[in-house]
Amino acid sequence: MPAGVSSETIQRSVTRTPDLLQRAWSLPVAWTFQHQVVWQSNASRCGPASIANTFRSIGEEETTEAAVLEDTGYCWTGFCVIGLTLDELAELTRLKTRRSVTVLRDLTADEFREHMKRSNDPSRRYIINFNREGIFAAGSGHHSPIGGYLEEEDMVFVLDVNERYKPWLVERERLFKAMDTFDGDRKRGLLLVE
Repeated sequence: MPAGVSSETIQRSVTRTPDLLQRAWSLPVAWTFQHQVVWQSNASRCGPASIANTFRSIGEEETTEAAVLEDTGYCWTGFCVIGLTLDELAELTRLKTRRSVTVLRDLTADEFREHMKRSNDPSRRYIINFNREGIFAAGSGHHSPIGGYLEEEDMVFVLDVNERYKPWLVERERLFKAMDTFDGDRKRGLLLVE
C-alpha cells in the first residue's frame, strides 16, 4: 500500500458509520460472507484474494489464494508482478469454476447503477477493479468483491480485501468514477460471477 495513504485519510474518504455498516452486512450477498473477509497475503494479490472470498461466499472449493492460484501459472513466484488485469482475473476465475464469468467494462453511469442494484441478488457476485486514487486520493489499481448496494443512500458496500482498508461504503458515483479509469489501454470494470 502506498505510504501516502494514512489511516486518517482512509477513514475520511469512506463511510463506516455503525448503523450503515450493520445494514450493509445484512444485505443478501454481504450476509453470505458471514462478516468475514480473508485479507490478501501481499500487496499484489488482491485479485486472487477477491476470487477466494467470492468463492467462499458461494460454496466453491477454492477458498484460499493458494487454492485459487494452484496449477494456473499465475503469480507463481508468490507475487502477481504488477498485479492482475481485469481480463487476467476473469481467466483465472474461469480456470477454477464452472459458473458463468463475465467481464463488464465501458459501462455508463446508468449501467453501473443497474448492476449495483443487481449486486444484492444472491445468485450474482461482483468483483470491482478500480483505481484507489479516485477514492483515497492516492494509490493504484485494486480488486475487491462488492457486498451489495444500499439503494436509498446510493452507496456501494466494498468488501476490501486489504486489511488496512477493511470493508467500507462509498457513494456509487464516486466508485463509478474510480472504476471508469484505464489500466493500460483498457478500462477497468466489473467481473460478474453467476
